[in-house]
Parts: sequence; C-alpha cells; structure tokens
Amino acid sequence: MLKRVFDLGGALVGLALLWPVLLIIAVAVRLDSPGPAIHWSRRIGRNNGIFLMPKFRSMRIDTPDVATHLLDDPQRWITPLGRFLRRTSLDEFPQLWSVLTGQMSLVGPRPALFNQDDLIALRTEAGVHRLRPGVTGWAQINGRDDLPIPEKVRLDAEYAARQSLIFDIRIILVTLRAAVAARGVSH
Repeated sequence: MLKRVFDLGGALVGLALLWPVLLIIAVAVRLDSPGPAIHWSRRIGRNNGIFLMPKFRSMRIDTPDVATHLLDDPQRWITPLGRFLRRTSLDEFPQLWSVLTGQMSLVGPRPALFNQDDLIALRTEAGVHRLRPGVTGWAQINGRDDLPIPEKVRLDAEYAARQSLIFDIRIILVTLRAAVAARGVSH
C-alpha cells in the first residue's frame, strides 16, 4: 500500500513538473521523423499479463517488433532524435502514465517485451513475474543493456527480496545520476 501511494505521488509530481518538457519532446519527435510521438509497446506486466507501455518514439515506424539487441543493425532503425532520447532516458517519461494507471511502479523489474520468451520464462521461474514492472529497477542501475538476461533476472529477484521504500528511493537517486551520465545504454 505504501509503495502504491509513493508511486502515485511520484508520478503526479513528475507529470506536473515535466509536462512542458513532455510537450516539447512530443513536438520534436513528430518533427524529427514520420509517425506518432508516442509508441505503445506490448509489454509483460504483473503476473505475466500484457499491457501497452508508452514511450516517446525513438525508432522508425517500420522497425520490427523485437528487442533492440535482436535487430541486425539497431542504429539503422533509430531516429536521429531517438539516439539522444535513449541515451538520456527521456524516452521513458511517458511511462509515468502507466504508473498512474497502476500498470507499472516507479521501481521494479523493467517490463519485458511480449516476445522476450527467455526473459519471461526466467522471471517466472524466479517469482519475479509477481512484481509490478518499474520505470527503473535494480538491474537497470547495475548494468542496463550491458547485462546478460540471467544476470538481469538474478538482480530482479534480489530486488524482490529486498524491496522497501528506502531501497526504492536509493534506486531512483542512482537512476537519475546514471541517466545524466548515459551509463549502460548500448543503443
């Protein structure tokens, strides 16, 4: 209950403070490449249910619907503005909406794509699937794109065992520092 109150408060404050930035980014995405400003990605949520997660679109609209690391040449699909949005994690801001609606938490395991069967299976085996996915998480701040899937799942399970409001605040603070430094972003 306390975590949900923290999530709601954080998302409301974040959206209230960031709405001008969100508007500027949305317009910039539309001017940068054809297509909508927001991409609604099919993701795996709590108890392995599928939900639509919003992100600022950082890839061309004809990009195959797979994890970026599975594309033959990821840079070919990323838009010019998308490189910046991904490096700074600004593409993640619309997920505050998913936190408000209860589909996500501020902190938890990052939601897998609907077709990342290996990640989904390992998380289910580890019991991580019971958690609400997060905008950021313990695995995110410990390597992000640099981590192999089994290590991500190990860190997600560690988060599940250690979760607390203080731990969430620590993860958020480290996330902000890592986002500014663009640490762990490979594409």
